[in-house]
Amino acid sequence: MTQNITRRAAFLVGGAAALLPLRPALAAFPERAITLSVSFPPGGATDILARILAPPLSEALGKPVVIENRGGAGANIGIGYVARAAGDGYTLLVTSSAFVVNPSLYRSPPYDPFRDFAPISTLGASPNVLAVRPNSGIASLQDLIAQAKASPDKFNYASPGIGTTPHLAGELLKLRAGFEMQHVPFSGAGPATQAALAGTTQVISAAQGSVMAQLRSGELRAIMQTGAKRAADLPDVPTQEELGIKDANSETFLALFAPAATPAPIQALLAREVVKALQRPDVQERYRQAGAPVVGEGPEELRARVAREVPIWREVIRVSKISVQ
Repeated sequence: MTQNITRRAAFLVGGAAALLPLRPALAAFPERAITLSVSFPPGGATDILARILAPPLSEALGKPVVIENRGGAGANIGIGYVARAAGDGYTLLVTSSAFVVNPSLYRSPPYDPFRDFAPISTLGASPNVLAVRPNSGIASLQDLIAQAKASPDKFNYASPGIGTTPHLAGELLKLRAGFEMQHVPFSGAGPATQAALAGTTQVISAAQGSVMAQLRSGELRAIMQTGAKRAADLPDVPTQEELGIKDANSETFLALFAPAATPAPIQALLAREVVKALQRPDVQERYRQAGAPVVGEGPEELRARVAREVPIWREVIRVSKISVQ
């Protein structure tokens, strides 16, 4: 029995010794610059929010936090790049709702949203809105549905592109409310907004932030928003749930992920410091001005968001027969 105890003690000591080299490495993180790999080109909302986050996160971690843009293929290039990156905490992904849409939208996406990534934090989110010109004769969602039912082949809506969350929000509304309107995709929110302003399309479905200037100026009027509750900047615009459209809430969100192999202590450190940075009043104000108010959800909330939204958009894409080659 004494021999067994001795062997067990030796085993435990040896196991502890084997772990010792790992402790300083984790304790020292980070030892060099961290890269936020943004899955879109410079200038868009995802890029802007990453650049707002970088300075306070760098200050908290004591090392530079640099931005690297890897846009293309609807965000697949950037997401796939980080999925294959080393799981050491030095290469992180900043991306949008494309993360939960692309696995169902593309035939061969270069990543698995559950297997390849560890959620760190949601950064910001904004509802999608349906907006019209003030002289459109559409004052409510009921008016829109009535006009669409009267002219289903002619009534159309603009979106920033096939597979974007504003596009899918429009398709989900059609499915839930039982009416048709033709989708007209554009290469971004800017061209889609110009089409709505010019009357080329009767309606635009867009993320709140991308049309906020036109809503403030009165060039467009929002008739509905898709968030679970009314956005602070659109207090008079009802949610679709308030209008009787159930199980259709959606947001355009932006979030931070790490490669799945990133050690748990590093994931926890990053999540803690990111959430703290997002709580700073100056960061919150800049996010609000960018049209994506801070959410600051940690890993568990982001994991739940991904688990909830992937099947929702898979079903919308399947039923609506949406595909991108």
